[in-house]
Amino acid sequence: MKLVFAGTPEVAVPALDALIASGRHEVAAVVTRPDAPAGRGRRLVASPVAERAEEAGIEVLKPARPRDEDFLARLREIAPDCCPVVAYGALLPKVALDIPARGWVNLHFSLLPAWRGAAPVQHAVMSGDEVTGASTFLIEEGLDSGPVYGVLTEEVRPTDTSGDLLTRLAFAGSGLLAATMDGIEDGTLHAVPQPADGVTLAPKITVEDAQVQWSAPALRVDRVIRACTPAPGAWTLFRGERLKLVQATPAVDRSELAPGELSVGKNNVFVGTGSHAVELLWVQPQGKKPMRAADWARGVRIVPGELVGS
Repeated sequence: MKLVFAGTPEVAVPALDALIASGRHEVAAVVTRPDAPAGRGRRLVASPVAERAEEAGIEVLKPARPRDEDFLARLREIAPDCCPVVAYGALLPKVALDIPARGWVNLHFSLLPAWRGAAPVQHAVMSGDEVTGASTFLIEEGLDSGPVYGVLTEEVRPTDTSGDLLTRLAFAGSGLLAATMDGIEDGTLHAVPQPADGVTLAPKITVEDAQVQWSAPALRVDRVIRACTPAPGAWTLFRGERLKLVQATPAVDRSELAPGELSVGKNNVFVGTGSHAVELLWVQPQGKKPMRAADWARGVRIVPGELVGS
């Protein structure tokens, strides 16, 4: 088939690579979000998908909105058979959905109908799911509601951050998406409607959502920190400034601390929660680089009984 691939961040690059490497289909063009400011200089930078496509000599389309007439006209000229999608980042209007003969097929990082929305991996970690996965489905106008072509499962490990899990799913899912394109092309794969039961939503995790509530049980605190790593980054307040919580672990043998109360040893920093404590391993003070929590604690000279949190 002639394909137009839509995707933007680094997590979409393995799928693009898999489609290019398969040799069975032609990736005629790539659709990605416009260049965005990045770094201290806020210089405009192309998306990871755009950079990979340019390296491969593939045409790159960067519409400000996917309903822009210039973009739609070019898509009609290319006349793709199918448009595989991974984390494109913009809502596709019906006029665009109708152009490819076999539709737009999304690789979504959950076992649909669970975790429909922008942040399925973060919500899976935050909710304590033991198993998640990836699904390929035909895009409709509804939110991740289209019929499913294929799925794969992936264990959520006890120490997984969202970044860890998403990386594994991106590489495993790239093979699923390539196999889905093959099955659509040869007629051996047919989309199956999603069940009506089991629908859960995964809206974007905001900075406010990432603030740790120390009155929650340690298990919940641990999940929030892992779910928000690397983005948007879990945080708490310390002496009126944000302290980013890069890595922590439950400390089941420490239960004497009040929620938010700090306890500093020679090489350890513990914080009380609604159950037992958690040990802070790595933190990032405002305006500084990540550092070991013990080094941070020595530098700020924590007073006995001092608290983190609002």
